[in-house]
This record gives sequence, C-alpha cells and structure tokens, in this order.
Amino acid sequence: QVQLVESGGGLVQAGGSLRLSCAASGSITSIHTMSWYRQAPGKQRNLVAAITSGGTTNYADSVKGRFTISRDNAKNTVYLQMNSLNAEDTAVYYCNGYIYATGYYGKYYWGKGTLVTVSS
Repeated sequence: QVQLVESGGGLVQAGGSLRLSCAASGSITSIHTMSWYRQAPGKQRNLVAAITSGGTTNYADSVKGRFTISRDNAKNTVYLQMNSLNAEDTAVYYCNGYIYATGYYGKYYWGKGTLVTVSS
C-alpha cells in the first residue's frame, strides 16, 4: 500500500522560512508528477506547486519567487522550500503524487497534511 507522509510544518513568524517534506513509501514502481496543495480554513484546496519526474515545475502566482519545489527521485521525496512567509500562507499543506504502485494502474495519492501557521 502506498502512503505519502508530510513533515516540516509548524509555527513561524512572518518573513520566516519553512521546508516541507513528503516521502512516498510502499511498493512503488514509479512516481510521476508530485505536487503540494494547501487549504486555508473555510477555503477550497488549491495547487501551490508541482514538479514532474523530469524536473519541470509549476507554481501558483501567489507563491512564485518565494516557494521552491524540488524532489529526490531516489528517495521518493518531494520538498517545498517556503521563504518570505506571510499570514496568507497559513494553511494545511497536502502532498499529492501520481504513483504507479507495483502491479496496479497509476492513480493520485494524498498525504494527510501538515499545518503551517504564520504569525504576523
């Protein structure tokens, strides 16, 4: 069974930085695009950043120039470096990956999320 586990969330002051990690585990054949989403209280879940297996990245306009997504394919891990954080970045951050589990068709998997709180 495939699992995605996020880590690195917490409380940070405005202007500070955090680095989120998301590790995929289980019987995995390959991982294609991996993404970070976030959901603020009372709002819908939105894409923050995505990275393909080849390293092509895509960012939401609100985080361009501040956040950087990267991945370590050998470790099945994706990272999100978040700089210049502000109160609007407060949300639960979810990891998402399109994963081929061994013997199965590919599908999207979600982590359970990690809370990022930015104090002003």
